[in-house]
Amino acid sequence: MAYYWFKAFHIVGFVVWFAGLFYLVRLFIYHVEADEKPEPAKSILKEQYQLMEKRLYGIITNPGMYVTIAMAIGLISTEPDVLKQGWLHIKLAFVVALIGYHHYCKRLMRQLEKGECKWSSQQLRGLNEAPTVMLVAIVMLAIFKDNLPTDLTAWVIFAMIIAMAATIQLYARKRRLDKERVLTEVPQE
Repeated sequence: MAYYWFKAFHIVGFVVWFAGLFYLVRLFIYHVEADEKPEPAKSILKEQYQLMEKRLYGIITNPGMYVTIAMAIGLISTEPDVLKQGWLHIKLAFVVALIGYHHYCKRLMRQLEKGECKWSSQQLRGLNEAPTVMLVAIVMLAIFKDNLPTDLTAWVIFAMIIAMAATIQLYARKRRLDKERVLTEVPQE
């Protein structure tokens, strides 16, 4: 029965963790875009985003990561033979990369606080796609284990995911270009 408790809270933990990571980088984007606002809005927004980032990271994202890792250790302790399976090694590599991403977000948060962040909002939008890719890979490995499908259906699903990501990026680019066009247009008299 312990296995099911560990598994249930492992799932809850990673849902919370990913939700935090997705929203955290979105806040970074807004934080960077606040620099384009006139005062006093700029200062007010930056202060608010900084507070939201700290709370999100400390109250949601970190605990989500800790619960995920603790419950994974619990799962492995109930079935230690799983450590001999190749799919788990690949999944753990993605998890290590995700932990690195998590800590890199903390670094970006500190840079934003000090006004030293060199990332543009467009670059941060790209960075925000990284946990999505890791989530897909981790879930696919957890579900299919060593039997990851390589048939046409799997490739169609993969292509749809890539198309969605590309569409999101193209839409963001269109919005940015439209905004630039509006700013450069000269009002006619």
